[in-house]
Amino acid sequence: MTSRERVLKAFHHEIPDRVPVDFSYNQDIYNRLIKHYKAKDHEELLKALQVDFRFLWPRYTGKPLHFAKRPDRNVDPIWGFTTRWIENDSGGYWDYCDFPLEFAEVEEIEAFPVPNPDDFDYDTALEYAKANKDMALAIGGDGNACVINSNGFLRGMEQTLIDLATDDEAGLLLAKRRTDAEFGIMERLLDKCGDYITVMRMGEDLGTQRGQFISDELYIKHIMPIHKKFVDLAKSYGKDVMMHCCGSSSWAFKYFIDMGITVIDTLQPEAANMEPAYIKKTYGDKLAFHGCISTAGPLAYGTADDVEKNVKETLEIMMPGGGYCLSPTHQIQDNSPTENVVRMYECVNKYGYYK
Repeated sequence: MTSRERVLKAFHHEIPDRVPVDFSYNQDIYNRLIKHYKAKDHEELLKALQVDFRFLWPRYTGKPLHFAKRPDRNVDPIWGFTTRWIENDSGGYWDYCDFPLEFAEVEEIEAFPVPNPDDFDYDTALEYAKANKDMALAIGGDGNACVINSNGFLRGMEQTLIDLATDDEAGLLLAKRRTDAEFGIMERLLDKCGDYITVMRMGEDLGTQRGQFISDELYIKHIMPIHKKFVDLAKSYGKDVMMHCCGSSSWAFKYFIDMGITVIDTLQPEAANMEPAYIKKTYGDKLAFHGCISTAGPLAYGTADDVEKNVKETLEIMMPGGGYCLSPTHQIQDNSPTENVVRMYECVNKYGYYK
């Protein structure tokens, strides 16, 4: 099977030749894997790991949006997010900080630059799509159509949650302006490259490790209408939708099903009501799953044999009847030993083929 065929079968609860595979990474583990596999480039590494997915996104070609550069900071040139480097024992992160719109009122939100969807290179995106027509091409990502995290990068998490709870006009306007721009980009990508696109990705973190992050009422009132707009767009082009949702998020699956979302991503097994056996039994006839291999479990803290045991058990639960793609729950962290990650992907050939 081609990767596209394999993924589509899994998404729709048919039986592919093997479980589809995806890969998400931090930079240090990526560099170590390049070295381990002696891969000359990114594509060669993905092939070594048998990754079925590829990512499609147009390059911004518009005028600079006038986000000022700052010492010791990275400022995203398109969305204005600000990050600073934070060291840890395994390396470090560019972590979100400063929150330039934390105290902004409506007038400042209205003046804040967002990209024009017309200012992207969709022709080059089409060339990439044609060259990768046999792959499972995904557009969007974890931050696509996202309110809480993406508003939080600009207003801070506390103010973002206050915005939702108090119907704050400024915060709600920021969410609308950002997601309207993202919607326009998705619409143009689907119009230009729709024959080659497999799935539209979107995201919203709705769970802590123990339970709901916000109430059902707030989700239905402020976030679900935005999600539904994106889902309806993808469905109008006949495309599947994958929702990235961290933490204990199974409480929201009923809303995802009602909207027509096909696949759930992340699936942190250590979070409440997210165990593979539970989600497969409870939702496996209505949703497909992408994730489940925890980046906070044996992959980081166990031996290679522990990883193999964990992957084998997960596949035994999730593979029957189709509906599963093997993937880490998040970007594989820099504290994961190289041999553990290699063993994870080796398990595809040992346990990931259907009889």
